[in-house]
Amino acid sequence: QVQLVESGGGSVQPGGSLRLSCAASGDSYRTHYSMGWFRQAPGKEREGVAVINVDGSTGYEDSLKGRFTISKDNATKNILYLQMNSLKPEETAMYYCATGPRAYGFSMDDYNYWGQGTQVTVSS
Repeated sequence: QVQLVESGGGSVQPGGSLRLSCAASGDSYRTHYSMGWFRQAPGKEREGVAVINVDGSTGYEDSLKGRFTISKDNATKNILYLQMNSLKPEETAMYYCATGPRAYGFSMDDYNYWGQGTQVTVSS
C-alpha cells in the first residue's frame, strides 16, 4: 500500500503561482513507480496534468507546457511537486497526486493509489 497526501492548494488571482506537494509513504517499491498530477474541475472528467515516469521522462498536458513544472525530491524520493505559474481561472479544480506499479503516462486506469486532493481556486 502507498499513502499519498497532497498540500499547497489555495486561492490565487489569475496570473498567480502555487506550488503543490505530495508526500508519499508506505510500500518501499513506490520509489520505482511513475507518479503524476491529475485534476478534476466541477462537472468535468478528471484529466492528466503532469507525470514523472519511472524512466525519468516527464510529460505535460499540452496547454501547460512552459507554465507547470513537475519534480521530485531526489534525495528522499518521498515528495512530488507541481510548480504552477500563470494560473488561469479555468484551471480551478481539485488536484490529485497518484502512483502505481503499472503507472506510465496519463493512463489513469494504471494508477492504483490516489491522494485525497488539494483544491486550487483561481479567481479575481
